[in-house]
Amino acid sequence: MTPYVPPIEDFSFLLYDVFRTDEEWAETSAPIDRELANSVLSECGRVARDVMAPLSSTADREGAKWHDGEVSAPQGFKDAFAVLTQGGWLGTAGNPEFGGQGLPKVLTTAVEEMFWGANTNLWLYAALTSGATYCIDAHASHELKSQFLPAMYEGRWTGAMALTESHAGTDLGMLRTRAEPIEGNTYAITGTKIFITSGEHNLAENIVHLVLARIEGAPQGTRGISLFLVPKYLVNDQGELGERNQFASGSIEHKMGIRGSATSVINYEGAKGYLIGEPNAGLRCMFTMMNYARVSVGVQGLGLSERAYQMASAYAKERLQGRAPTGPVNEQGAADPIIEHPDVRRMLLTQRALTEGSRAFAVFAALQLDRVQHSDPDVSGAAMRYVELLTPIVKAFTSDRAMETTLLAQQCFGGHGYIVESEIEQVVRDARISQIYEGTNGIQAIDLLGRKVLQDGGKTLADLVADLRQEELDSDYSKKVSTALDLWSDVTEWLGANSKSNPSLAGAAAVDYLNLAGYVLYAWFWARMSLLDNGRLGKSDLARFYFDQLLPRAEYHASVIKNGSDAVTTPKSDWF
Repeated sequence: MTPYVPPIEDFSFLLYDVFRTDEEWAETSAPIDRELANSVLSECGRVARDVMAPLSSTADREGAKWHDGEVSAPQGFKDAFAVLTQGGWLGTAGNPEFGGQGLPKVLTTAVEEMFWGANTNLWLYAALTSGATYCIDAHASHELKSQFLPAMYEGRWTGAMALTESHAGTDLGMLRTRAEPIEGNTYAITGTKIFITSGEHNLAENIVHLVLARIEGAPQGTRGISLFLVPKYLVNDQGELGERNQFASGSIEHKMGIRGSATSVINYEGAKGYLIGEPNAGLRCMFTMMNYARVSVGVQGLGLSERAYQMASAYAKERLQGRAPTGPVNEQGAADPIIEHPDVRRMLLTQRALTEGSRAFAVFAALQLDRVQHSDPDVSGAAMRYVELLTPIVKAFTSDRAMETTLLAQQCFGGHGYIVESEIEQVVRDARISQIYEGTNGIQAIDLLGRKVLQDGGKTLADLVADLRQEELDSDYSKKVSTALDLWSDVTEWLGANSKSNPSLAGAAAVDYLNLAGYVLYAWFWARMSLLDNGRLGKSDLARFYFDQLLPRAEYHASVIKNGSDAVTTPKSDWF
């Protein structure tokens, strides 16, 4: 496989030039400065390149293995995971009071992208831990935090989220897992969960499950769901492991991709669990971490998109086939590199423009997550509203573009891209899941338009657009950005005016609306990156390609939305 190259230079450009995050760190007394951030990026890149990336293809071929309830990760993962834990990589964003490092989200987003891109299968064993610790830190008692967070930040214990049930899927209000009171905040959890990433494996001493269940007598639907901390091994007051809890992996899934990551069916049979937060407030607790988890899934797609581009670019410069339309370039050879062909260049430029746009978007969203913690309530309040608005776009648009770019990368390989030995087909398969889990992308689009935009009459969107307009974009693209923002606002107003009389309109328009939003936001990022690059990273060439070749897609999505919902709703259900 083509050696993985960590995109550290591009991250440095985004952090220090585009978003000036080190200036924000200085103003807020964050425990980070440019020198430390650069050290983190450099060491992360080394671990991603030298430790994680070499195991990616072998892990895919071997896969995770299940035997009598025990799950084994692929060979080499134990040693590599030990490197991650010894380096403190699972606790980078953790609460320092309990042993975390407290690094800002903009920096941990860079860490995540490199680890996702180098070896998605391995990082999945660690990534769920971050989400679980966010939730525990925000809602659990001080006793539970003290008992579980330090070991989870160290990586000695890992985390898993147990939400999904086979009959319910995204409709969590239908879940049947029950919680019977034992004493105090302790309950017996009984039920079966599916699709539990890293729910069972052999890389850590303990695995801490966050389980949604319904306490006996609770209201039906989502109003009656509670959240419980359910460890694989029970823990005493001194933090020592005790007896095995009453749950086990019933099987692992055989998947299209991420085959080295164990995805379990988990059977809870009166397992001891501890209530997190208040009874019947489980979804509210869980959604505390959903913004972080969904941004992380978007970054997962981004990491694989970068990986695929690097592979396609290297192949296109080496593969000899045909002659350039303007005449031979490799005059001494039998053919020219395929990178000389305009269609191959179009595919590579599309990959790179979307990938680097996605990276800018991920950093921008992470910056809003950091600002939520700001001491100024005006800053934190606005940031929270923007986080709620942007999260479904980050998750869905970034992962959709990742699927597009990995497929284009495979296409650059031609027939060789369909062969296992090329290894690009694994990247395609691994990227596919990012469009599905943590809420499918269609659900994200409905959430964006229905709950985040129309529900507040477009006010948060209008405020975000106003803030974007305040940033000086004195570049060749400022007028195009302004026109794109006008288009987004106009379509939003049109939907607000028409959706009340047409209950199907929002659902029919949601995916096109999310795509429109993504392309408009990327236009703003590309104008800003082009303005600040000064020719160092070739951003001007990529910006030109984006505005000429990709931004016109926004007009297409706007046109589809304004065509209404009749074409979607007219066919009768029994016709299909």
